[in-house]
Amino acid sequence: MQSNDARTLLQTAVPTAAVGVIAVVAGGVLGGEKAAIGAGVGTLVVIAAMGVGLAVLLRTARALPQLFQMMGLALYTAQILLLFIFMAVFKDTTMFNPRAFAIALIAATLTWVASMIRAHMKAKILYVQPDSADDRTSEPTGSAA
Repeated sequence: MQSNDARTLLQTAVPTAAVGVIAVVAGGVLGGEKAAIGAGVGTLVVIAAMGVGLAVLLRTARALPQLFQMMGLALYTAQILLLFIFMAVFKDTTMFNPRAFAIALIAATLTWVASMIRAHMKAKILYVQPDSADDRTSEPTGSAA
């Protein structure tokens, strides 16, 4: 993983985890132990799904840069559908409070997306590779070639 990739992951996972901690505390205070567990599970599901998605997207960007935009759109669509499926599957569970689970899932997802936008806006990523001195002097180009 490149340093800017690790920085992006850090800048998205930390705020999402912070929102998750707030959701767990709020769930524990407002809804008891099952609500705190539901909020924690919701946050962990988001961090796992979005983290794996980010890793896949970064690998695709390195290997097949021409597919980056299409892969990003497909990946985010799949992630949102996966999170909706999680909410639908666990809506009637008795292991934890499904309402706290859903609220934490939505809050963590929105936090991840917002912090991802912020991380990309602040990243200083070169769009063009600058020429090195060796490349400029190695071969003449244009009509003289």
